[in-house]
Amino acid sequence: MTETIRTIDALRSRLAWSRMRGRTIGLVPTMGALHAGHAALLDRARAENDVVVVTLFVNPTQFNEAGDLAAYPRTLQADQGVCNQAGVDILFAPDEHEIYPREPHTTIEVSGLASGLCGAHRPGHFRGVATVVAKLLLIAQPDRAYFGEKDFQQLAIIRRMVADLNFPVEIVGVATVREPDGLALSSRNRLLTAGRRKAAPAIFEGLRSAQALAAQGETDSAKLRAVALAPIELEPELQVEYVEIVDPESLEPVKRLAGEARIAAAVRAGPVRLIDNVALQPASQ
Repeated sequence: MTETIRTIDALRSRLAWSRMRGRTIGLVPTMGALHAGHAALLDRARAENDVVVVTLFVNPTQFNEAGDLAAYPRTLQADQGVCNQAGVDILFAPDEHEIYPREPHTTIEVSGLASGLCGAHRPGHFRGVATVVAKLLLIAQPDRAYFGEKDFQQLAIIRRMVADLNFPVEIVGVATVREPDGLALSSRNRLLTAGRRKAAPAIFEGLRSAQALAAQGETDSAKLRAVALAPIELEPELQVEYVEIVDPESLEPVKRLAGEARIAAAVRAGPVRLIDNVALQPASQ
C-alpha cells in the first residue's frame, strides 16, 4: 500500500530511515492526473530502486495562464490508486504553502536551453520547472529521478541543471508512451473535444513522416520540417505554434542533419496545448 505523505519533514524522516539501511531511492516528479505514460516512469523506477517516491504537486510557478492552472486536472484519489497498482512506496502530495511558504526570491534559470522552443512561447515557464525540480531533488535526495521524453526540452534543461550544480542524482529519460493512434499521452488530452481529439494524431503523423524521410537520407531541415507540417496544417482544429529541428543537447536549431537531432512540435487544439517530439537519425548514422 502506497503511503501518502504531505509534509517535507515527514518525507525526509521517512527517507532518512531508508537511506540508513542502504536502500536506493527513485523519484518520479509529477503534477498528478496520472496515466499510462506516468505508469511507464513508475515501472522503470520500481525496477531500478528499492524505494520509489512519486511527487504530486501542481506547480503554480510554471503556468503562464491562470486559466490553464485552474483547469489542470486534480485527481488525488485516482492517482493514489495508480501508485498502489505500480507498487510505489511513497506518494508525496504537499500543498502549495508547503513548497512555497513565502514568495521565493531564489529561482533557477538555465539560460540558452530555456530560450527556444516552448520557452519562446511560455516566458518564465522553465524557470518555474527548474526551481521546483531542484527543490524536490533537495527534499528527497534520490539516487535517480525519472522524466518522460515527451517533455524533451524539460528533460534537457533538468539534465543540464543537475550537471551544472553537481546534484548527486542520475536523471533517467523514459520513452514517450502513445495512444494506439500515435497521440502522445498527456494529462491535457482529456480536455480535448471529440473533434480536436480526432485531429490531434496528425502531430505524430507529421513527426513520423520527417523521421522516415531522414532515415531515407534527407538531411535538409527545411524539407524535413515541411514534411512534418503538412498533415498538421490540413487539420483546421490545429494551429501550429512551432515545429523545429534542434540538437538534442544544446537545443540549438539544426539546418542540416550531421548526426542525431530532435524534431519537436507544439500545437494548439483550441485552448489545449499539445507537445511531441521524435529523434531524427540520418541514414549514414
